[in-house]
Amino acid sequence: MFKIKKQISRLYLSSVLGNLSLTGAWVAILAARGYSLVEIGVAETVFHITSLIFEIPSGILADVFGRKKMLIVSSIMRMIGNIVMIFSHSLFTVCLALAFYALSYNSASGSGDALAYDSLKITKAEDEFEKYESNQLIIYRICSGLSTLCAGFALFIGYRIAYSTDLIMCALQIFVLSFLCEVYAEEPRNTTEIKIGVRLVGCFKESISFLRQVGKAMGIMMCNSFVGAVDILLLFFLQAKLPEKGIPRWGLGLALLFMEMGGVVGSRLILKFQKLSYKWVFGLSFCLVLTGFWAEHSPMWAVMALGGFIAAAGDDSLQVRTNALLQDMFPSEQRATLTSVESFTFSVIMIVLSPFAGFVFTYW
Repeated sequence: MFKIKKQISRLYLSSVLGNLSLTGAWVAILAARGYSLVEIGVAETVFHITSLIFEIPSGILADVFGRKKMLIVSSIMRMIGNIVMIFSHSLFTVCLALAFYALSYNSASGSGDALAYDSLKITKAEDEFEKYESNQLIIYRICSGLSTLCAGFALFIGYRIAYSTDLIMCALQIFVLSFLCEVYAEEPRNTTEIKIGVRLVGCFKESISFLRQVGKAMGIMMCNSFVGAVDILLLFFLQAKLPEKGIPRWGLGLALLFMEMGGVVGSRLILKFQKLSYKWVFGLSFCLVLTGFWAEHSPMWAVMALGGFIAAAGDDSLQVRTNALLQDMFPSEQRATLTSVESFTFSVIMIVLSPFAGFVFTYW
């Protein structure tokens, strides 16, 4: 008998193992190894290009072959990336490692939410998905903040040991994932006799057809991705701007953790406003992110950090409501694919906004 509580608990534990890592501050680790900001930027570009190319295909694979399988593939890709990074000796091998990290991100991005929503739906508990998504974002924010705080320790023990500890996390994550149940809210059609290529293409065509028929879903994806991109870029550039405003070196990690906690507050606060329409949630979240953007211009680092906190709160509150709304709209057989389309939209907006944001935060 399918037990929903165990399924959801295992997904939570998998997220903790996937996000809690000594290698979270990989930029600082590469800088300590002697790589220039230009070289780090090249590596970051490789990550985003790989993610952009494989985001939607990974969702299609999840819908066709199984979400549980793709979550395990995600852990395996992360393990390979860690191994490549441990033995990396050039920019090429660093870029190769980041490409595997991108594949790991792609494989998990649509699979986890699709499996969780269908697990809740078959037990008539899909209304709980917004709470599930809130908890997932809390896990991400806390683990991300802790990873940033651990950057100094990772540099102290050396990057090889740091990435080796992440290998252990991956192994534990695969062990936890092996106990998940593959679930579909609607029984997949019997396509065992259809060639794999035809099944993959068919899933993609059906997903595109859905987006054409329900233009509202695409509009929601675009709005959410834009707000999320502005928040992510703000927090990213605040890492460089806060020291310029005089924050003590010991306080930078704490300030970054404080800003991440804004997401925890936002993702929990939105659960108190179940009846608030999506338009209102979007408008209020956008205003909060803009408040964080304007706070970045303050001469006081404390105000800048508070702005980052407020922006993260707005971003995650919108993310929780968006994910719940979209999952309710998506058909089960294309759920992972369509969730990957949302991630794809975010990557496109990030690539467009990143150069512009660099100019804005540097000169304005």
